[in-house]
Amino acid sequence: MTPRIPLSIVDFSAIFESERPADAFRRSVATARRAEELGYSRVWYSEHHNTAAIASAVPALVIAHVAAHTSTIRLGAGGVMLPNHPPYIVAEQFGTLEEMHPGRIDLGLGRAPGTDRTTLARALRRPLDAAQRFPSDIVELVHYLRGESLLDGVEAIPGRGTHVPIYILGSSLYGAQLAAKLGLPYSFASHLFPPMLEQAVALYRETFEPSSVMSEPYVIAALNATAADSEAEARQIHAQMVRQHVTAMHLNGRPASDAEIAALLGSPAGQQYASMLDHYAVGTGDQVAAQLQAFTELAQADELMLLIKGPDTATSTRSLELIAEAWGLDPDRTAGDPTTWRR
Repeated sequence: MTPRIPLSIVDFSAIFESERPADAFRRSVATARRAEELGYSRVWYSEHHNTAAIASAVPALVIAHVAAHTSTIRLGAGGVMLPNHPPYIVAEQFGTLEEMHPGRIDLGLGRAPGTDRTTLARALRRPLDAAQRFPSDIVELVHYLRGESLLDGVEAIPGRGTHVPIYILGSSLYGAQLAAKLGLPYSFASHLFPPMLEQAVALYRETFEPSSVMSEPYVIAALNATAADSEAEARQIHAQMVRQHVTAMHLNGRPASDAEIAALLGSPAGQQYASMLDHYAVGTGDQVAAQLQAFTELAQADELMLLIKGPDTATSTRSLELIAEAWGLDPDRTAGDPTTWRR
């Protein structure tokens, strides 16, 4: 079989019905351990706040917990929403992780708040215009991780000299332009915000400027995936996941009758929410692998990051296994960091 590009996972540490966050964290550990056994390259955890169905509010803590229960798989943030944090604190956190688990830590950075405006302004106490500092905050963070202080006598300890690899996350042309200008790898969030995928990746590749970090562009593209032992079962799970997504986006976890949900799914708002999942590979393992290959070509991707969709642990784990087998993942393959092996 011709070697395929790496597959990775983005894990929201989903909280299923009647669960607590502790249950989600146990599942994240089990998922990462199984992904490591199957040959997936990395698992990233996203920063979300005030979201009832997502436990990964603090990616650095989730990474530390999962890293302590795994051995080789790369783990990272996908991402830290940098405007929510001083770059110095992020450098200390991820420098600490890198010192504890050398060669296994990634740092994806986004500029969205990962929450609503009220939570951002009143609970996180961040200015609503904090995202305007995103480019300069990245530069400051890079300096701290290199051990180059921008303030006399101030160094990130831990952090300095760790060179934790940084990835720019985005879903628009802004992130693509910034990643290209800084010569950093780019990850597009097409699992939730698909419309600008092709245009953003093309812009990134066309305008990429080689840096001291990388000589070539590197693209990670994310998409949703559900594999099952039969196409019918996969299609049933897919329909359930779309329904769950639409109602969660519109109702924020509020209970609703079947009639209300049906009306929502048929409404313009419901269709707009459903379109967020347009990039969704569904079917048997072989069918999903074929769809992933087509998506790879569409996205001009060097790596795919999957958001595995399923209603329970067993279903999600089966998806992981079927996709790994059909894609031909090698459990002995060591995950790479493009900022080192593509120079």
